[in-house]
Formats: sequence, structure tokens, C-alpha cells
Amino acid sequence: MTLVINQNTQETTLGLQGLLDAIVKSSDDAIISKTMDGIITYWNAGAEKIFGYKSEEVIGKSINILCPTKIDEHKLILEKYNKGEKIEHYETQRIKKDGSKIDVSLTVSPIFDDKKVIIGFSNIARDITKRSNYSQYVRGLIEASLDPLVIISTEGKITDVNEASVKVTGVSREKLLGTGFSTYFTEPTKAQEGYKQVFEKGFATDYPLTIKHTNGKLTDVLFNLSVYKDSEGSVIGVVAAARDITERKKSESKFLGLLESAPDAIVIINGSGEIQLVNSQTERLFGYKREEIIGKEIEILIPSSYKDVDPAHRTTFFDNLERFE
Repeated sequence: MTLVINQNTQETTLGLQGLLDAIVKSSDDAIISKTMDGIITYWNAGAEKIFGYKSEEVIGKSINILCPTKIDEHKLILEKYNKGEKIEHYETQRIKKDGSKIDVSLTVSPIFDDKKVIIGFSNIARDITKRSNYSQYVRGLIEASLDPLVIISTEGKITDVNEASVKVTGVSREKLLGTGFSTYFTEPTKAQEGYKQVFEKGFATDYPLTIKHTNGKLTDVLFNLSVYKDSEGSVIGVVAAARDITERKKSESKFLGLLESAPDAIVIINGSGEIQLVNSQTERLFGYKREEIIGKEIEILIPSSYKDVDPAHRTTFFDNLERFE
């Protein structure tokens, strides 16, 4: 249908009422009017398309024929309205003529007569089944992770978590949502600093923190955080995934204990010959403090007569590691 606008009067050739009727009829959303008792009085083409009923099949019947449960939802909505609650983008389910269920976003508005008396309600329903299915898919992926996953707003508030996050904190999902991300760590300031880094760089990797459980248990984790954006490319929050390294730290602590108790000097180097780790016996034997030699080349501990020979031996060793495995 083509609408012709008069340039001078800005009125349509259809007239205001005709224009409103055209908008309602052509809407892809279901637009339904009902009486105060919930009896359907109007049913547009969008409603026919979404629910499968022709208007003549439903006009004069209760709106509850679309409800998948025996609960009188019209009564519940009426109670909400009488309490002064706005009913906008109310997500619920509806049942189609073929018996299948769909997810809808519902907006309910009062209809007044010329004396400002409420005589009924209009329902605008949008089919959000695809969006709901996608949300369920994303939820499934989040819950499939054994690591704690947290979605955080730009204000640092938690907007979503998975079950692993609930277990590691001892706090229910409902109570976690809306609270500060840094609240659940032994070092809140450090957690906030890591969060700020993400906005500066776009990500943060292997960021060490310790999560505290409500029962006092501590869990050492490495966080990987990255920003996420909306469809227009604007940053709307941060996704944070935590890897539990508690057992690894215990193993490292045990290893360091064995290293320190060894009667001999032990020096650990990388493939480039840089000193990575030493024990206390090395400090006593060579007279260096460990902070003086960590990161230095091993040749600092080797007599000058052997300094040219050692790099060759080291290269041969790293080139033939499989022989020593």
C-alpha cells in the first residue's frame, strides 16, 4: 500500500484512522485487543502469521487459549497492571494452533474510552523463539566449561556466570549477578587493576588471582580476560575465564622444597643459557644472591677457561633432547 503525503498539510490521503489501521494490519508483530475479562476483540495479520489462527477462529474467545499452562495469565497481568507495574518486553511462552510452543516478548497497554475509562488492553507480541534458542545455545556453551566463566559489565558488575563460578565462590548465581567482580578475591585491588588492563589493551592473559569461597577455601587461578563488543563494535563488557592452578602451585611448592633441601648446588637454565632458578646451596657455593644471577647467562658461574666450551655442549644437549627422554 502506498501512502501519499500532502506537502502542505502533512496529512495522509488515508486519514489518521486509516493510517493507524494500515500500520496495525501490516505489522509483523501480533497485535491483539481484549476486554477487561480477557476476551479477544481484535486480531491482526501478524497474529495470524505467528499463532496460526484466523481472526474468525479466535475473536470472542479467551486470550488464555494461547497460554501453554492452565494458569490464568490474563488475570496475573491484570494484577500487575493494578499494582502500577509496566508490562513491557515481558518474556513468556505462547502456544500456536498446531500445538507447538513459541517464546514471545509481550507488551500490554490499556485501552481507554473517550471518558478515560479503561475498557480493555492491547497485546503486542513478538516471536523471539530464534533468539531464545540462540541464548540457550550460548548458555549451553557457558555451562559446558569446567572453568569458572564470568561476564562483566563496563562498570565492573557481574552480568552472568556459569555453574563453575557458583561452586568456586559458594555464592548462588542470583546473588552473584549485579555485584562487583573484584569482591570475590583475596586481593580486590589487584583484581580491579587486571580488569582495567583489559580495557587498555583489549585483553589480559594468565593474570594470577586467588578466589575465596564462603567457607574459607582459597583457589589459585590464572585469569584470561578479553573485551566483547556489540554489533556496532562498541565495547560493552569483559569475558573472564579462570583456570584453577591450585594443584599446580602445590606441585611447584613441593618441587621448590625438594630443590632447597638438596645438598648440592642446583642451577636451572633455559635453551639460551639464561639462569631461571637456583637453590640456596648455589648462593652459598658461589657467593651470589639469587636475584643477582637470575636472568644472567650461566657463563657467569663458569671459569673463563671453560666459557667457550660450555655453549657448544649446551647447544648439543638441547639439539638432542630426545636421546635423554
